[in-house]
Amino acid sequence: MANQQVNRVGARDFDGVTPPPRILLWGAVGLFLLLIVGATVGFIILKARPSMSELLGVAVIAAPIFTVGSVVVAAALRNYLPRHSVTIIVIGWVLLWLVVSGAFIAMFRNTLPPGQRETVKHYLPFMTIFDPPLPPSDSSLPTPAPNETSNISADDLLNAPLGITSPQSEPPPAVVQPAATATPEVLPTSPPTAEPTAAFTATPAPTQVAVVPVSNSEQINRPLFAQLGGITPVKQGWNNCGPANITMALSYYGWTQTQDYALKFLKPDREDKNVNPWELVAFVNEQSQVRSLYRVGGDMELIKRLLANKLPVLIETGYMYEGSDWLGHYQTVVGFDDSQRIFYVYDSYLGTGENGNGMPKSYDDFDSFWENFNRTFIVLYRPEEEILVRDILGERADETRSYELAAETARTEARANPRNAFAWFNLGSSLTKLGQYEQAAAAFDKARQVGTHWRMTLYQFGPFEAYFNVGRYDDVLSLVEANLNNGGQYIEESYYWQGKVLAAKGDNAKATAAFKQALVHNPRYADAQNALSALPK
Repeated sequence: MANQQVNRVGARDFDGVTPPPRILLWGAVGLFLLLIVGATVGFIILKARPSMSELLGVAVIAAPIFTVGSVVVAAALRNYLPRHSVTIIVIGWVLLWLVVSGAFIAMFRNTLPPGQRETVKHYLPFMTIFDPPLPPSDSSLPTPAPNETSNISADDLLNAPLGITSPQSEPPPAVVQPAATATPEVLPTSPPTAEPTAAFTATPAPTQVAVVPVSNSEQINRPLFAQLGGITPVKQGWNNCGPANITMALSYYGWTQTQDYALKFLKPDREDKNVNPWELVAFVNEQSQVRSLYRVGGDMELIKRLLANKLPVLIETGYMYEGSDWLGHYQTVVGFDDSQRIFYVYDSYLGTGENGNGMPKSYDDFDSFWENFNRTFIVLYRPEEEILVRDILGERADETRSYELAAETARTEARANPRNAFAWFNLGSSLTKLGQYEQAAAAFDKARQVGTHWRMTLYQFGPFEAYFNVGRYDDVLSLVEANLNNGGQYIEESYYWQGKVLAAKGDNAKATAAFKQALVHNPRYADAQNALSALPK
């Protein structure tokens, strides 16, 4: 016994060093195993090249599973671990979670882009309470200073004849290209790329309904009901209604690519809240064998004629989902029924309605929300159907005439309700495209005085162009600031117009930074690239 005690003492005091506690040894082993497991899982995940949102989704799921799993394993092996190991592990995790949770909430609120916040809220709905504040639902764009508004009165806007002036800025794509050449429309904001054409499977042409070529929408022979079949529904990803809807419409012609394919072309920055109609048109014309065009100032009769002739149509519209504020949205129109006075739409967010026939929208609701975007529509067609499309469009086949018609409609609606901010805004948008910038600025002044929703300039940029062209730079910068403070920091047009003003004021260094920031969000944005190239070196 004495010898054993001497041996134990000698072992403990060997070289004067006391062996470390067993818990440190177990901790080191556990940490080593965690590093191995973490490195292996991380390698597998990164090899798949996931997006940041996908990584966040994995982290949100894996973190609690790993925490609970480690406690369960420690509890199961407690007889083989030092005393109080389970208690120490639990306390350690609690402290770590408190620290990490505080840091994560701060990051969620102040650093994460909106798309990544949505991913977190998908898995952790309670994180909604930590969302950064948005303007109240009744907030409007900043109003112009009384001494800076246009001298053109509302009566002049509503009653003076509309003159025709050639636009001073490069317009969006023009009318349908001749079928013989099948040349796609080229956009100033989306130059052609070397990307390969997507997989496309031709389908037999649907039977066409006879159309009488007319310019008067009342003189038409069409059925009272029409329904498009053969469109594959697409459930949009977050903030992805444009790519989702153009994918749906193309599926009618045998398109087999997903919305992610369209996303890469249309939204280089996933956080971009806006896809312009001409960008959707460019995608169709450059990436498929189908042709497309867009116009403003449509009417419901025109949409019915297009559908009756088996031509898929997208509309840009305002919407207010349950529990949501007003926002912009694309929908694919798939049918109508005059007897019930309803359109049927495929909504990439809400679904396709009963039996997949489309979600019903009354004519009144359809037109009321469509007005929010100047009744913009996009039609897709085969090259050989160009003459048919021109006949159906009538006067609107000419792009300039479509803006004139839209301006007249807006004036009529503003006369009927001078408090209709959308009517005034639509008038300003149409006058801008007609090159009548003084009148357009006056119309936008009136829209802002009545109260234009703060999200409007996240989708439509007519006010920036009109105010810039009449030298009202402070108004441009005021709207830029409103955008940058409310989600527009991911929209390339915000920085483009900021850069235009800075360049006009001679601040080329800051203008260069602004144009480069626009190109960071959309490298395909040719207007920003041209403006940057034009700056003195």
